[in-house]
Amino acid sequence: MELFGSNFDDSVFSEAKDRGSVSVVSYNAKCCEPEWFCESAALDTDDFLEKQKVLKFRGDLATRQGKYQTALDAYSSCMEWIADNNLSIKRDVLEGMARCCTRLGQRERAMCLVDLLSKEASNTCHLTSLLLLKVTVYQHFGLIGPRMSSLQELCSLLPFNPWNWYNLGKMCLQLLDHPTTFQEKGKDAEEQREELSEDRLRLKACTCFIRTRLLLRILQQQQSSFVLQRNQNVIRTADEAIAHLNLNQTTLLTLTEVMSEDLNPEKMREDYQDGKSLSSVCVQSFEERWWNKILLSGVPEADGSHGPSDTKL
Repeated sequence: MELFGSNFDDSVFSEAKDRGSVSVVSYNAKCCEPEWFCESAALDTDDFLEKQKVLKFRGDLATRQGKYQTALDAYSSCMEWIADNNLSIKRDVLEGMARCCTRLGQRERAMCLVDLLSKEASNTCHLTSLLLLKVTVYQHFGLIGPRMSSLQELCSLLPFNPWNWYNLGKMCLQLLDHPTTFQEKGKDAEEQREELSEDRLRLKACTCFIRTRLLLRILQQQQSSFVLQRNQNVIRTADEAIAHLNLNQTTLLTLTEVMSEDLNPEKMREDYQDGKSLSSVCVQSFEERWWNKILLSGVPEADGSHGPSDTKL
């Protein structure tokens, strides 16, 4: 009895038929000198795509060298030569312009560019880049509330990325060490005062560092060398931060339980949504997914010290 798939078609072993002569076209790779795009002659072309490349490369190099006005000028000129359907290059150049404007202190223009990128975001990759850009812009101009909101959105969009949690935790610690006085008036200012109260910041910082070390411990199973060493250092830093916050052990146990509920391989694969269309992605807000659960679990926002905390949870 033949096993299914064990028999072969004789034609597999027959000689190939003459398919006629195939013309071979030689390919000569273009060799370019280092920083060839900086030469004035590089723009002496009627090819709009070549001009786009030259100007973008000039902007990228100037940005790397810290020449932000030069980079901004190059990026601005580059925009004139980008085809309407070349959305990836357009987004890349707009982001470069926003970062240059931020470094140059041009707040209004930087915000306009961020808004423009927000309108054109169509998938989770776009949104991730946008949120990272927002964090940079808001941090530079001292916009604390929007910066925290962007970090929380990153945690909600990519819940298994430990670095977003770690950065949010560090921000909470910084605000605890350097309290902010609000000058704004109105409902939004009141909400931000509540959001940035000392008790809430302590609890949120501890929550973020617990989540960070939970995720890094999972990742350690498939890491080695300097990557593993780096993560072990961050885990130690998270442990020290948790000990410094000095929440009681019952609170730490509850936070660990809530923040580890979704940390299983199948759940993590299901929620992996990098590159998906935003129309098909339903992202729960930070409050809905974690914060409300923490408060409902009985953890008080004003958690005083009731004994030493256990940083080995």
